[in-house]
Amino acid sequence: MLKRKQSQPLVLVVEDEPLVRLDITLAMVDAGFAVIEVPDAEQALELLKTRKSIGLVFTDVELAGEIDGLELASRVKSDWPHIKVMVTSGRVTPDREVADDFIPKPYNTQAVVSHARALAA
Repeated sequence: MLKRKQSQPLVLVVEDEPLVRLDITLAMVDAGFAVIEVPDAEQALELLKTRKSIGLVFTDVELAGEIDGLELASRVKSDWPHIKVMVTSGRVTPDREVADDFIPKPYNTQAVVSHARALAA
């Protein structure tokens, strides 16, 4: 298990592009977050049902599979309202009630980390 500061939540990164997922995961880990990464919303939902320690979900909108990132964000806000949700996209801007934060693509990984820290505060 990766070490993390007590005040920082476990982050679930949901991104279907492997290199993009790796890049943001490494940035989050370097910043002291513990991270679980998955390529699609279906796997994310399964983890959310079993991992009670997840405190932040960072998801792309366009994902492989039956469920896109907006639907994932909506389900997280409905079923786990205590979990913060950050959404990213280069094409879609979500409604404010779907996500706690929106990061437009292309993004700077340090900006994402800063937003994650602000949500965790």
